[in-house]
Amino acid sequence: MADNIARVFADAIATDPNRPLLTWYDDATGERTELSGATLANWVAKTANLLVDELVLGPGSTAAVLLPPHWQTAAVLLGCWSAGLAVRPAGLAVPSAGAAAADRPGEVDVLFTTADGVAEAAAWSADDRYALALHPFALPLREVPEGFADYVTEVRAHGDHFTTYPPGGPDHTALRARATARAAELGIAAGDRLLVDVDRHPDPLDWLLAPLSAGATLVLCAHPDPARLAERSTMERVTRTLS
Repeated sequence: MADNIARVFADAIATDPNRPLLTWYDDATGERTELSGATLANWVAKTANLLVDELVLGPGSTAAVLLPPHWQTAAVLLGCWSAGLAVRPAGLAVPSAGAAAADRPGEVDVLFTTADGVAEAAAWSADDRYALALHPFALPLREVPEGFADYVTEVRAHGDHFTTYPPGGPDHTALRARATARAAELGIAAGDRLLVDVDRHPDPLDWLLAPLSAGATLVLCAHPDPARLAERSTMERVTRTLS
């Protein structure tokens, strides 16, 4: 089993990088964003290059990702893993005697949060901090919180390709094993088009890693409107639903 879980993503898009891989809905705002594997890979590569080239981070470094489920969150998480970082918290600590402590605020090398999450982020100690607007069109923040850099603005300056995939170590190996086991537990199969209510499944293990490990593509819905789900399932050719 590979010791960098970003390889899960690389394997997921290898066959057909141009097919829709992740489609994001937010029924509270009316947003719909569709990303092919190639498009998401571009964001992931830019994020990894930001971490490696600008911040000089890699295996042994840690990131706090204080972000809700979102397609940009997927890019941040996969970018961190591509660079070999361990990610905290978001339920991603490997189960162990120290897992609870690992999920509590502490010292990390880099932190990502929303503009609304700055107060929560203050409990974490980080050398570098990035804020995200989570705008439907990936626009930058209108006002960047003090002490933070705008993720969208900064990441666009970095390269579109990242293929080194340094070893992520035991943390990555264990997390990949959890993702594979979770996919089996949820009955996700290769080729599935999976509709996920992210309000009920906020853990990235469920809405991102387990589906990618199984070879599924994703339709992620925030604040889902029950009246729209049947039509959406038909339009998106959904084969399985996590609700």
